[in-house]
Amino acid sequence: MARWCYRHRLVVLLLWVGALFGLGFSASTAGTNYANVFSLPDTDSKSAYDLMEKAFPDTSGDTDTVVWKVDDGSVRDQAVQDRIRPVLDDIAKMPGVGAVTSPYGDRGAAQVSKDGTIAYAQVTFVKRANEVPKELVQDVVDTAQRAERTGLQVELGGQAIQRVQEPPQGLSETVGIVAAAVVLFLAFGSFFAMTLPIAIAVFGVGTGLFATQLLSHTTDVPDIAPLLASLIGLGVGIDYALFIVTRHRRGILRGLDPEESAVTALNTSGRAVLFAGGTVCIALAGMLVTQLRFLDGVVIGTSLTVVLSVLAATTLLPALLGFLGPRVLSRRQRRRLAAQGPEPESASGLAARWSTAVEKRPRRTAALALVFMAVLAIPVLSLRLGATDQGNDDASTTTRKAYDLLAEGFGPGFNGPLQVVTEGGGTDPLVKGLQDTPGVAQVAALPPARGVTVIQVVPTTSPQSVETDRLIDRLRDDVIPAAGVEAHVGGVTAVSKDFSTVTGDRLPLFIATIIGLGFLLLLVAFRSLVVPLTAALMNLIAAAASFGVLVAIFQWGWGLELLGLGREGPINAFLPVIMLSLLFGLSMDYQVFLVSRMHEEWVHTRDNARAVRVGLAETSRVINSAALIMVCVFMAFVLSGDSGAAVAGVGLAAAVALDAFILRTALVPAAMHLLGDSNWWLPGWLEKRLPHLAVEPKEEAAPSAGGTAETRADGGPASAVHGFVRTAEGEPVRGASVTLLSSGGRQLDRVASLADGSYILSVPAPGTYLLAATAPSYGSRARHVVVGEGPLVYDVELPEVAEGEVDAVN
Repeated sequence: MARWCYRHRLVVLLLWVGALFGLGFSASTAGTNYANVFSLPDTDSKSAYDLMEKAFPDTSGDTDTVVWKVDDGSVRDQAVQDRIRPVLDDIAKMPGVGAVTSPYGDRGAAQVSKDGTIAYAQVTFVKRANEVPKELVQDVVDTAQRAERTGLQVELGGQAIQRVQEPPQGLSETVGIVAAAVVLFLAFGSFFAMTLPIAIAVFGVGTGLFATQLLSHTTDVPDIAPLLASLIGLGVGIDYALFIVTRHRRGILRGLDPEESAVTALNTSGRAVLFAGGTVCIALAGMLVTQLRFLDGVVIGTSLTVVLSVLAATTLLPALLGFLGPRVLSRRQRRRLAAQGPEPESASGLAARWSTAVEKRPRRTAALALVFMAVLAIPVLSLRLGATDQGNDDASTTTRKAYDLLAEGFGPGFNGPLQVVTEGGGTDPLVKGLQDTPGVAQVAALPPARGVTVIQVVPTTSPQSVETDRLIDRLRDDVIPAAGVEAHVGGVTAVSKDFSTVTGDRLPLFIATIIGLGFLLLLVAFRSLVVPLTAALMNLIAAAASFGVLVAIFQWGWGLELLGLGREGPINAFLPVIMLSLLFGLSMDYQVFLVSRMHEEWVHTRDNARAVRVGLAETSRVINSAALIMVCVFMAFVLSGDSGAAVAGVGLAAAVALDAFILRTALVPAAMHLLGDSNWWLPGWLEKRLPHLAVEPKEEAAPSAGGTAETRADGGPASAVHGFVRTAEGEPVRGASVTLLSSGGRQLDRVASLADGSYILSVPAPGTYLLAATAPSYGSRARHVVVGEGPLVYDVELPEVAEGEVDAVN
């Protein structure tokens, strides 16, 4: 497929451009139909909501608030009323506004603070917040703030109002792409090479977002889904292309024709990309076991974007490589290649020196990494799930100012009132019991409607307070049963508490599911029990440390002012599920790219120390570059204006940085050095029963003249390869390991060279094979050899390895 895409590059490019613009046109024509469905069946707050919807069907839309405060006098002064009344009347006449409840009406006394300096009006839309047109909301904001003058402050709060103060769409994505482009240019030194991963990410994310927008008309997709899809899509799209382009550039530098280099890159790194993309989708699908409908649309949007990003990396990228040819290298690299010829097959520089250092001191490296991660994980012990509200917004926003004014005038619990809903009469004992309950500041029973009575209960504490959670439990467990009526506690605060409880109860099953699925995938891919066990443990360590960082920043408030993310509060209940899915998927990506190179070396040499050393030296630089790009992309989502996306962006940025720079670069290779050959152990009975899913190129049978492997009549080998192993000066190398492998990497024969450097290997049949040779203190050589009907004479020259280099078989 890679060769076809390379040779038919114009056709592939036109198909992708057509798909992008076709989906874009269809999506813009159809519009959006995102819906936040917080369905919590069998919860008390859901029962309360159902009764309220039955009693008040015309006012089930979003209710927002207009708050005003006077510096002198009272809000009841005629001059203040003359400025506020016309504004509220204009808002009430707007199409899409169901009702406006003014403090200047017959029952408006409760909407004025005791000192008379603060008042509020409630604006009820006919639709929910995400369905209210932004143009209408902006008109409400502009109309209300016309009443402002010196000494009269007017602010607005509510979910619909919050939507119009978000930054322009696409700002975070643009900043993330620009930051990624800078990192890519520094990594490649070539403008053309830099544009390749960016182009793949744009096509993958663009088609994914347009497709998700179209799907929102057929299923429930929350409005945060496209934001999370673009967040994860940009990260994986750039990273996957980076891995393939890096392998392709290395192939050209080592003398391969651009087409052959592209095919080889797709057949090696491309396979790892397919596998890694599959693991991300499986990790995302793990959210479905929570049975929270809100997350179903998130799974659809993010998984679809990841799939299309993988498809772009494996089809569009080879086509673009065909357009560039050798220009994927920088000018300096092209000049050096023309003047000096192909580069040696060795990894040098900081990556090689670090790899050697880890091999020499694995215990110290592992201990330091574990201690560092454990310290970062300490705050996770105080993790508290909940829901952020407008009290967590930035202090400069109108929603935060309205929230603070209401708390100042009516108490901290006013921003999160509880609704005790009951069907039938006899509510007097319940009202009396609620008034006598500690932690209740105010109780007001609304007139019954359709047999349903709603009792407004204002706590003395803020919606995010632990005491408010305890008050809800007290009302449900003690107060309501003591009143002898059937009632349910609802409201936004109660819904948030129930959502947190349900999420926390289902989190262990979710974690077990994604760890188990990841374990099985790695078990099948690498034919090892220890590698997937190590990966599972590392994922848990990364999750604990990243959530520790989240708690320290967003719950404890460390550094919030620097990030401009408002005030501290609990961690949103849905974030652990979303973050763990993304984190486990991305962690598996790095594990696959790192261990697949180690496994490739292990298959060739059966030397664990060498496999780990070479694998780390050759992949650590590209993994760290990929991680740096992801950190930039994720941190850019702080600018999105969505608190959930901002927290997820910071958390994922921390998780990726810790995973790549600490775990995959230090702890994983150190642990693999300590475990030795047991890294690759798999019981024989399990080996026979596992399906074959190799990340490396597919095993190919050695061809023969007759199409099948042949042997001599006496049962011996059909042919042989023999020769001498010597240094560049012609000196014999004794004890060199010489291995014959099939083109797919299966070891066929292995010998050690004699004192005079001679060796002889058995060949099962004529065909093409890989001959690899290595020796201590020397580099390695791996070349394809073609064996005919008779023995082949092939001498091997091993170079000396300079200090700071790690030799590699490719």
